[in-house]
Amino acid sequence: MQLTKVRKRSGQKVNYDREKIFLAIAGANRDASTPDDKLSEDDLERVTTSVERAIAENEIIGVEAIQDQVEKALMAHGFFDVAKQFIVYRQKHSQRRAAQKKLMDTYRDIFFADSVDIDLKRDNANINTDASMGIMLKMGAESAKHFVDNYVLPEEFALADKENWIHIHDKDFSLITFNCCQIDLLKLFHGGFSTGHGFLREPNSIRSYASLACIAVQSNQNDMFGGQSINAFDYAMAEGVKKSFKRAIRDEIKRACKFCDVQATGEADFNVCTYSQGENPAAVENLTAIVGSKNLAEKIYRQACADVEEETHQAMEALIHNFNTLHSRAGAQVPFSSINYGMDTSPEGRLVIREVLNAIDAGLGNGETPIFPISVFQLKSGVNYNVSDPNYDLFRQACKVSAKRLFPNFVNIDAPYNLQYYKPGDYNSCVATMGCRTRVMSNVNGREESGSRGNFAFVTINLPKLALEAKGDLDEFFKLYDKYITLCHDYLLFRLKTIEEKHVYNFPFLMGQGVWMDSEKLKPTDKIKDVLKHASYSIGFCGLAECLVALIGKHHGQSVEAQELGLKIVKHLRERTDDYTKRERRNWTTFGTPAESTAGQFQRANRKVYGNIKGVTDRPYMTNSSHVPVYFPICAGDKIRIEAPYHAICNAGHIAYIEMDGDPTKNLSAFEALVRAMHDADMGYFSINHPVDRDPVCGYTGIIANECPHCHRKEVETGTFHIARLKP
Repeated sequence: MQLTKVRKRSGQKVNYDREKIFLAIAGANRDASTPDDKLSEDDLERVTTSVERAIAENEIIGVEAIQDQVEKALMAHGFFDVAKQFIVYRQKHSQRRAAQKKLMDTYRDIFFADSVDIDLKRDNANINTDASMGIMLKMGAESAKHFVDNYVLPEEFALADKENWIHIHDKDFSLITFNCCQIDLLKLFHGGFSTGHGFLREPNSIRSYASLACIAVQSNQNDMFGGQSINAFDYAMAEGVKKSFKRAIRDEIKRACKFCDVQATGEADFNVCTYSQGENPAAVENLTAIVGSKNLAEKIYRQACADVEEETHQAMEALIHNFNTLHSRAGAQVPFSSINYGMDTSPEGRLVIREVLNAIDAGLGNGETPIFPISVFQLKSGVNYNVSDPNYDLFRQACKVSAKRLFPNFVNIDAPYNLQYYKPGDYNSCVATMGCRTRVMSNVNGREESGSRGNFAFVTINLPKLALEAKGDLDEFFKLYDKYITLCHDYLLFRLKTIEEKHVYNFPFLMGQGVWMDSEKLKPTDKIKDVLKHASYSIGFCGLAECLVALIGKHHGQSVEAQELGLKIVKHLRERTDDYTKRERRNWTTFGTPAESTAGQFQRANRKVYGNIKGVTDRPYMTNSSHVPVYFPICAGDKIRIEAPYHAICNAGHIAYIEMDGDPTKNLSAFEALVRAMHDADMGYFSINHPVDRDPVCGYTGIIANECPHCHRKEVETGTFHIARLKP
């Protein structure tokens, strides 16, 4: 026999080894369908000899050529089932090698390529993948995805994700943890808490409350893969203001008595001696009885109020700076944080709302617009929406700040699907939201509250792909739609099977410190299965507009027929998730998916398979969830009217964006009118986008005309001053 060398796929040449051919055939033989299909030892020897004869004249032969001869020899001898198993074996290993090569290529890109040229390094805005720890974090994520794809996921889920029928979000965390949480700070702070590196006493000032709020978000994100929201920020911080005011009163009494050589005759009654932004005769009367002088008592009270106002201002400024500089997860990621506020009408709560808005307005060190926390103002008639409401002035301030900084966004407590949960005075009955739009409220297994709960995970369906595959046949579309709704549901239950077997000690802050609902009832060694019943399980969708164009030639911004079909499509998903909820006693929900990266990924995949189709695949991104396409010319009123009904359907979360041209700070009445239009149309969560300028030299972010307000550089004809126009 002439053959002496075999060339491996790597190019390396090794000595020919007959046993490797024999073992490969024997491996396929073990997987034969029935005993009758299996080869005997003599058959194995016979086929191996046939392969050797076929390749004998080659001095050097490649591995693939040998495997081709194995297939031919098996079929020539009539062993078709074993040949089939051998072909499947080859295909699986080929796919695995391709996946490994892709992973290696990804590593190479992460390590060596210029970050501005790599979408991969920009798929999470709050991770710096140019930094060393960011690179390590990204490598770990890609390795975990590779492992899950090739060794964990059942083939039906892996294939659906690979072919972009669906997108499995945060696949790298499939075996580790779940998504997000809305933190009830009042519950967490009472009695103090531990971060795992030491116990923190219950805070006793607004500075401490603000500082520990950041620590709580940071610590909780280290137990989860998604964002962290504080559902009632103003109520929680108001408690800190009360404690700071008590200390301020005591300190000012001491200072005043020492300066005026007066002997205090008692302790202030803090039932009446409370902070106020105006007059407080009861407090002055109480202080007068202590220091013996009304004039001195008035000065003490006014100074104590000024002290706590300054402290609150500093605390909120520090909070905004901390949220944009705190790093978690190996020092590489800023927590994706959100705060909800606007409902607390107490003087202390109002002060917190005013000062956090002032801090957002002021921006960061160079005047940059802070990205985090995503700021959400909760709108409620009777609280802040009407001119006569106690917090109406704060709503006006929120509009002014949003017109400058893009934040806060607005959540509508008055929308019927939110109002049904509202109980006056109960901060946990106010619907809050994650900044990315996740909404958690209904609960078939316990208390219907916004705090201490979150989303387990979600999967997104590629609606345009279903429509293109159906070729305009609505019956075929809904058949495919049902197939992938079922597959998404089954995948989430598959994912749950792993996570629910984990223990409290796997989530030392989230579960160990009682942040998650009912977790305080568990011991460290208990499994978390029972408390995961309070989470939501969401099936999302992307590209409704393009789906409608593929089905009937127009999207919902273009025709009444398309709008009716769009509502039917999304309602169908809601009916399915509601049915799952009733049958399984689990909080299944319908999600208007927010992920821009998914919209781009789906679009590229669809174009590759179906070609460039006008209105469907001809743009870089498909349209998020149920939005009217941003490129479509439409007035704000019509956009609101068309998109609003989808908010009531998407109970896992939704958002609407309205674009304003020019500088909205010059027309606050128009800005407020838009907010009111969205509120009155029963939209649940919404924001107004507008142009924001950034000076690329000093970093100032805001409205720039011809001169940067921070560094005062002026635009010149030579083009040395370029304004980068940002569009969120």
